[in-house]
Amino acid sequence: MFLIRNFEYTVADLYAKTKIFGALHSYAGEEAVAVGVCSNLRKDDYVFGSHRGHGNYIAKGGDIRRLMAELFARETGICKAKGGSMHVADVSVGMMGASGIVGAGMPLATGAGLSVKYRGTDQVAVCFFGDGASNQGVFHESLNLASIWELPVIYVCENNQYAEATRYSDAMRVKHIADRAAAYGIPGEVTDGMDVLQVHRVSKEAIERARNGKGPSLIECNTYRFEGHEMGDPYHMYRTRIELNEWKTKCPIALLRSKLLNDGVLTEKGVQEIEQGVLRELEEAIKFSEASPSPDPENAFTDVFVTGHF
Repeated sequence: MFLIRNFEYTVADLYAKTKIFGALHSYAGEEAVAVGVCSNLRKDDYVFGSHRGHGNYIAKGGDIRRLMAELFARETGICKAKGGSMHVADVSVGMMGASGIVGAGMPLATGAGLSVKYRGTDQVAVCFFGDGASNQGVFHESLNLASIWELPVIYVCENNQYAEATRYSDAMRVKHIADRAAAYGIPGEVTDGMDVLQVHRVSKEAIERARNGKGPSLIECNTYRFEGHEMGDPYHMYRTRIELNEWKTKCPIALLRSKLLNDGVLTEKGVQEIEQGVLRELEEAIKFSEASPSPDPENAFTDVFVTGHF
């Protein structure tokens, strides 16, 4: 979680210094969701993310040097500079792709679940999406298909309370997004998305259920993004500083750090070693990215379905 948080703040600083271009959506504040879920997954399990996908990729075991290089638009990036921040994909660790299209990962994860069932493996597919995506038609279509076909898919709603600038409660009448699971006869669970241990417990049950052929689940993780919808978003215009500060008191990193120290699992020295190690990793990632070459323009038409020039 500390790695994800500092990766996001590092790239925000690089963005401000115009070393990184394009849209950038910070995952800061939501780290417990990705880490809690992905800590239950195997390397061969599938993950699909949203436009806010850095945390999902890092939690799945991704290479932050190649992720950083992707944001720098360098040839050594995970998508060779063709994906950028919103289209993070690395099949080698099971990150099948993030998408800038709201809700686009849900039917893809459903298809991955169908593939698993056809091949008879015990893999699972996990789809991360925001509260706004739960109002897309593909949400209902995907959950319905996954339910009737009993597919091994876990739909994880990262409910950060706002669909861009619209509070989620202003866009739906149900109290919890997870309540919608009942319409499809599948389990729906609401959990504290700021508590990594709770997310781990709830997602573990859903993942084990899916592996055992008992079908999909919907998990709603109540969390909060500490930054705006994207870099430059005037978030003070639609949420108050009081609200932001209240959620920051629930910081998932601070909560876990306190618990580990109180339980004697870690010492202050151990915490410092973790934090210093993360900062070194980020420094190395920046150096790697800056030293990497820009892509050759002639490669613009490689790794795509359509070849030739337009």
